[in-house]
Amino acid sequence: MYNLPYFKEKNPQVIKEFIDQHPFAFITGCNAKHEPVATQVPVFIEEQDGKQILRGHIMKNNDHHIAFQQNENVLVVFTGRHTYVSATWYTDPHTASTWNYMSVHVKGKIRFLGEAGLVEVLRKTALYFENDNHQSTTTFDNLPEEYTRRLMRAIVAFEIEIIEMDNVFKLSQNRDYESYQNIIKQLREQDADGQFIADEMEKRTKELFPDS
Repeated sequence: MYNLPYFKEKNPQVIKEFIDQHPFAFITGCNAKHEPVATQVPVFIEEQDGKQILRGHIMKNNDHHIAFQQNENVLVVFTGRHTYVSATWYTDPHTASTWNYMSVHVKGKIRFLGEAGLVEVLRKTALYFENDNHQSTTTFDNLPEEYTRRLMRAIVAFEIEIIEMDNVFKLSQNRDYESYQNIIKQLREQDADGQFIADEMEKRTKELFPDS
């Protein structure tokens, strides 16, 4: 991780909201031979007994399922919109250009659940992403029993106890006020990613430059 103190988000609620807004996460780990594996799946975060837990499900018996059974240590990466930032927008343009982005890294231990745990995760997953709409046709309790039986034979639920959480919210915090404002102006003329990053930078202006 790009580990510089001025690129860190210190508000836990902002970090939690970022995870909620970007739930399609990369889960990476290694198998018994230390060969890397990765998958990308939707997850949701909950608190249980004072601990933060990520929950989701994956297909059974593929490379990452087998690897995670062999090695419980995983890294989960949440990432959002990102954009190129040209050094020509700085007050001193004779320097390297860069990339602005936001990312949260979670280290934890993965544990696979039995059938009861799978039912609970499937129920919670559907309700979570259907905005708690119990009447939705796609929620677990409204699906045909024969369909859910077939589905559950092919998948396995997991939970990841969060051991460590870190982040990088790299949003040009190391630039002077004039450069910062010009970056925002230039990004507002870019695509949706650039405009989104401009909005995130705008939110932080007063905190970064209280005397401006």
